[in-house]
Formats: sequence, C-alpha cells, structure tokens
Amino acid sequence: MTQHQAAEGDHKPRPDYPPKSPPPPKSPPSPFPPDPKGGEKTATNRQRRLSMTNRPGVNWPLEAQPWAAKGAAGRVVKQLREWGYTPDDAKATAVVTQLVNAAVTDGGTRISLHMTHQHDQAAILVVSHHPVHTQDTTLLPRIARLGVADCGTESAPDGRRIWAVLDLEPPPTALGKGSAAPAVSR
Repeated sequence: MTQHQAAEGDHKPRPDYPPKSPPPPKSPPSPFPPDPKGGEKTATNRQRRLSMTNRPGVNWPLEAQPWAAKGAAGRVVKQLREWGYTPDDAKATAVVTQLVNAAVTDGGTRISLHMTHQHDQAAILVVSHHPVHTQDTTLLPRIARLGVADCGTESAPDGRRIWAVLDLEPPPTALGKGSAAPAVSR
C-alpha cells in the first residue's frame, strides 16, 4: 500500500451539504409584551379592560351626537322593564341623559352604553372612546343630585368612563309581595 492510498483510507470524505444544526432552545413566552414607551407592563400597572362578569348585561354602540341621549334613555328603561323592574322613568332618563351628554362633549365619533343589574341595582356606564385631558368638575354633583346610589368617572386610554348606580324596586314575585303560598287541593 502506498503512502497516498493510506492517507486516503484514513481521511473521511467531506459531506456535500453542511451538517444540520440543532434547533434553538425554547424559551417561555413573555407574560406581557414590552411597552413601546419604554416601561415594561406588569400585572399591577397595565390598564384594566372593561368587563361585566357573572351577571346579565347589555351594551349599545351609539353615535356621539346630541340626539343620542334620548334614544339611550329609552333603551335603558325598556331593558330594565324586560328584566322585571319598574324603574322611575324620569330618574333613569335624567341619569342616562347626563351620562351620554357628558360623553358626547368629549368630542369623539362614537360612544357606548353598558348596563348590568344585580341585587336590585342597575349599573349604567358610558364610555366616550375619546381620551379627555380636562375634567368637568360639575358633572358628578349634577348626577348625584338626581338621587343615584353612587356615581363616578375615570379617564382611560380608551376614553372617559362615566357611570352611575341606580337603586331599583325589586321585581314582584310570582305570588306577589307578602302573599302566602296558595293552598294545594287534592
């Protein structure tokens, strides 16, 4: 055997393609995407989304127009009746009108009205969907004078949220208030 043949026998042939590289290690997903403003979102400083859970609720998108308040008030009164309540129409209409008109003045193109009920109270929330940097300091006192159980407002990136809670008369029972159960005959 020549030296040249021995050298060829010891030498392994070169592959025609590069060897397969191992896949990159899997990393767990980040809990929150990085904030484009430089800060990192955490569970304590991220914006809470609006949600109504474990209770019946309705919502309506509305145009941010001065005439929207009348239609919104009619929808609220109708829905309260469908839920079995007998609302004070004048009070409910006045409260919804104040909430909707305040959202309309924020200057957006749309607003939304959200309502839920629980324990003989109705929570009515209007979102302006337009960020507001100034606050009307007379709004909450005007709403409170209408006789609501509670009211409030907060500014959020999705617009100003204005809400009020109305106390409602409990719906009448099938037997009527204070009625005894009917006697059963056999």
